[in-house]
Amino acid sequence: MYTNTKVSTKILIITVLGLCFYFPFLGDVHLFDWDEINFAESAREMLLTGNYSRVQIDFKPFWEKPPLFFWMQTGAMSLFGINEFAARFPNACVGLITLLTLFFVGKKLKNQTFGFIWSLVYLGAFTPHLYFKSGIIDPTFNLCIFLGIYFIYRAKIEPNRQFINALVSGIFIGLSILTKGPVGGLIWGLTVFFYWAIFEKFRPIFTWKQIFTFAITCVLVTSIWFANELINNGLWFFEEFITYQIRLFSTPDAGHGQPFYYHFVVVLIGCFPISIFAIRAFTYSDTKEDKTSTELSVFLAWMKTVFWVVMILFSIVTTKIVHYSSMAYFPVSFLATKFLYDWLTDKVTWNKWMSFGLISVGFILSLVLAAVPYVGMNADSFIPLIKDKFAAKNLEAPVEWHIYEMLIGIVYFAVIVFVVVKYAVSKSTIKNRKKLFITTLSLATALCLFLFGAIVVPKIERYTQGAAIDFYESKRGQNVYIHVLGFKSYAHLFYFQKPINSGNAAILKDAAYENWLLNGKVDKPVFFVTRVDRLEQYRNNSNLEIIKEENGFVFLRRKAVL
Repeated sequence: MYTNTKVSTKILIITVLGLCFYFPFLGDVHLFDWDEINFAESAREMLLTGNYSRVQIDFKPFWEKPPLFFWMQTGAMSLFGINEFAARFPNACVGLITLLTLFFVGKKLKNQTFGFIWSLVYLGAFTPHLYFKSGIIDPTFNLCIFLGIYFIYRAKIEPNRQFINALVSGIFIGLSILTKGPVGGLIWGLTVFFYWAIFEKFRPIFTWKQIFTFAITCVLVTSIWFANELINNGLWFFEEFITYQIRLFSTPDAGHGQPFYYHFVVVLIGCFPISIFAIRAFTYSDTKEDKTSTELSVFLAWMKTVFWVVMILFSIVTTKIVHYSSMAYFPVSFLATKFLYDWLTDKVTWNKWMSFGLISVGFILSLVLAAVPYVGMNADSFIPLIKDKFAAKNLEAPVEWHIYEMLIGIVYFAVIVFVVVKYAVSKSTIKNRKKLFITTLSLATALCLFLFGAIVVPKIERYTQGAAIDFYESKRGQNVYIHVLGFKSYAHLFYFQKPINSGNAAILKDAAYENWLLNGKVDKPVFFVTRVDRLEQYRNNSNLEIIKEENGFVFLRRKAVL
């Protein structure tokens, strides 16, 4: 499967795996607040308004993100309708493209075995796998940055293709900036600078022609949107955009302030099991000097640089969210692949601490996977122990659980222990057993996540937001206002499918709009949703009456205006 299989067969295997694991059940669970629904709503509003140059949320300018990913979502929504499947479809496609990209890059760096292992372990890692089944921006953003870095690396080692590689690098970094903003260029720039400083000791590595080619190409690609926005709407949008980026780096946003080491823990746990192999890859160096190993060693230096740039940069940034460090998945997966390939070819030995790492971290993750159904089946016993009133009420949702759902986590841990003992640390470990270890662990992880996502995640969603989304959907198509009070959400916009504002509502700012809905002379019925722990501040408003309370959410109605 690793050495004797033709390249075309391996491409077919990777494609089938991507299609089977990333695309099924994409639309079987509601989008999650905030990011998934936020981005899908922006795409929906693009379709509704026909304005594809201006990103909006609640039909107001949304300067946090450029439009490329929303364009991808609008394309999917044009094909499949405005729904969860369409919102997540672009990332599933990016997931398949990523697996194939890793195969071809790995094949170019070393051989087809290396590329196949890289694709396989990326498929079988926790957060990298899950992100391709989501509707967030980062998988697309990260792939563009990775390719931008890969082609600038090739510009250095291929003298006869310097121009084309610099040009392609500029295209992909331009696309990354169009996806998520200047941070794409920042990660690329810091990576190039620190690689140049640390590994090249400030010796010239690029010509001015290459630098100029990259810069002009990057500017031209980003001008697809930035120049159009500047010409049509002036500087104010960019001022707001840059102000937001600065605030994101300097101020904890939306309660996401975390300790400095936060992202290191996230990557260690979230990238299991490849994070364990990556740690081992940091502990030894190459001794071969043939052409392929030399190229691989140079790329290893680039990947280590990317890893530390991402981890340190986003540890410094005061807003810390799980997916901010997701660009590290590429260097982590490369380092893991390098160790596994070297282990497969007897260049490095297995370390007992790796066995400990796989079993201990695997136990923690498996315990969490098994604990979710257990808590659900015994919710009445756990509710009194929860101090958060809203979370306790969430657990009152009527969700039916089965004991077999706990087996997903239990069986997964059993597989981890089995492959470690049987194939990794066994004294009779030979190449075929090592191949079985890599294949079994990767596919077992992918299958575990697939089953958990299809069976358990929809039930988790019923606790966290199910009652609210049911209410929004029940009002869809009615000539009413829907608004949330006391908490941030985008779910009411997408699932109510809020129409374009008209009349007074269209010109009011957020605070004024809420006050108008609460106390003004409204022109149609108004419904509000708040959380049980935020209700007190609205309970004494004489204009409001409670309709019902369900699973932590309180639903209110504005009394008729006389």
